[in-house]
Amino acid sequence: MLLLAAAFIVAFVLLLYMVSPLISPKALKLPGAHVVVTGGSSGIGKCIAIECYKQGAFITLIARDENKLLQTKKEIEKYSVNDKQVVLCISVDVSKDYEQVENVLKQAQEKLGPVDMLVNCAGTSVTGKFEDIEVNSFERLMAVNYLGSVYPSRAVIATMKERRMGRIVFVSSQAGQLGLFGYTAYSPTKFALRGLAEALQMEVKPYNVYITVAYPPDTDTPGFAEESKTKPLETKLISETSSVCQAEQVARVIVKDAIQGNFNSSVGSDGYMLSILTSGMSPVTSITEGLQQVVCMGIFRIIGLFYLGSFDSIVRRCMMQREKSESADKTE
Repeated sequence: MLLLAAAFIVAFVLLLYMVSPLISPKALKLPGAHVVVTGGSSGIGKCIAIECYKQGAFITLIARDENKLLQTKKEIEKYSVNDKQVVLCISVDVSKDYEQVENVLKQAQEKLGPVDMLVNCAGTSVTGKFEDIEVNSFERLMAVNYLGSVYPSRAVIATMKERRMGRIVFVSSQAGQLGLFGYTAYSPTKFALRGLAEALQMEVKPYNVYITVAYPPDTDTPGFAEESKTKPLETKLISETSSVCQAEQVARVIVKDAIQGNFNSSVGSDGYMLSILTSGMSPVTSITEGLQQVVCMGIFRIIGLFYLGSFDSIVRRCMMQREKSESADKTE
């Protein structure tokens, strides 16, 4: 009886693997495609632009710093695969004025054609204890990290629906999957992207437009280096429990998942576990993906509880050390 049940399960899983490709989105072809990358002058955004350019795409880079954009343009052009490829640079703050964002994207489409893939990578971070962070920092991060993704997406979505094709990528963070000490200003802005992505995916899926939410871990970028300067001790110790990834590696994974139309994009074993733990009611691209979530959820929750216990222990230990230090200073 047990052998029969085991055989049935194996046969069922094999059937799912065979059926899954039939219901998955058709992969987007990058050669000749127009890819727009916001926050594309450095870090993950720049690496995503390079990865797409290597595969024959036309690139529009959007960022605030015009000098950085021009430097990045020269760097990307070294990876050209044909003489027709173009890298267009646009200097604009995607979080300030929707009409301005809409206008520059219209100009980009007039020059390079309709946008086939939009990668929302513009973002910033502020770390610190909740009561130490300036109130205006909460407003600024929500504007840059959330509205800075809403505005470009709003500007291209109608054309994608009309053409019955397109990809939109929201670059979130593992801090958009779980809240950590020191990220009270940053995490909510990245969590918000998940809600936007889930609702938007339900709207545009019938039009063959697919949304990807990327959850990169700590990544070796200029932004990460700057953020590390102001991290509280607790945040630094928690961050040490995971390794720092290279931006090129993260970019390759994001581009691959976006092309395939995968809703979740994660890097490494920790990223895989977090994606399953936080899958909730998020869309799945294939039956096998849903099956993995169902099977692995319980064991990953147990592992996750150990992680949370470890993080709580770090926070308590730091608090006790700080109190001892303050008490010693008072007695001197």
